[in-house]
Amino acid sequence: MKKDSERTAAAAGARMPVLFVGHGNPMNAIEDNAYVRAWRAQGRLLPRPKAILCISAHWFGRGSWVHGAERPRTIYDFYGFPPELYRQRYGCPGAPELAERVRGLLKGARVGWDLDWGVDHGCWVPLMHLFPDAGVPVCQLSLDYTKPTRAHYELGRRLAPLRREGVLIVGSGNVPHNLGMFDFERDADPFPWAVRFDEKVKRLILDRDHEALIEYEKLGRDAELSIPTPDHFWPLLYALALQEPDEQVEFFVEGIAHASVSMRSLRIG
Repeated sequence: MKKDSERTAAAAGARMPVLFVGHGNPMNAIEDNAYVRAWRAQGRLLPRPKAILCISAHWFGRGSWVHGAERPRTIYDFYGFPPELYRQRYGCPGAPELAERVRGLLKGARVGWDLDWGVDHGCWVPLMHLFPDAGVPVCQLSLDYTKPTRAHYELGRRLAPLRREGVLIVGSGNVPHNLGMFDFERDADPFPWAVRFDEKVKRLILDRDHEALIEYEKLGRDAELSIPTPDHFWPLLYALALQEPDEQVEFFVEGIAHASVSMRSLRIG
């Protein structure tokens, strides 16, 4: 008999969970720390998906795109790191059928077809710990910086049917995320504003106050410091948009790294 973690939700038509992962520093690909150990533990608890749709902070540009290559390349979208990091490869298969399904669900949003992108580090770094065998097909959906925050939440809601089709949807970013105040020491004391806002976001999520998170710019100075740009915040909204009325949220990672980057990660369902 197969273990629970090896069964696919699609086999029983079950609802797949949704994840938001605070991916943090690319070095999490090769370091052994509390964050990546929690990712590995969560991976062992997840049902085996048919495919993964990832919305990463690092595919952020003009227009909406979905990547449909048969063999996505591993993107090293960072510089100045040890050579060992650039030797890592996440050799997952692509998911062109899922990519086409996403385009259908988001019909009217002008989602383009892309064969050039691949899997960026916001995607492959957590996935190499969640699914280290790289055997699950993966595609990414980009973040269109020309759209307002509410539009991204609404796009997330339209992806809901995928959960009953065996697809694991993963948002990958960090909230707070302020690289301008980044401390290269991973365990540096966090800034008070980062701690406050991280806890504020947690409370709003537990209260299911998605509206306050959509209108995060009204949350004051801590929000301004924590979200200087929306790229790492919007993936959280895609995940929250998929929460159904009977579903709770589990935080499987908490903590502030490098003084200004929250590693908070959550599972819905």
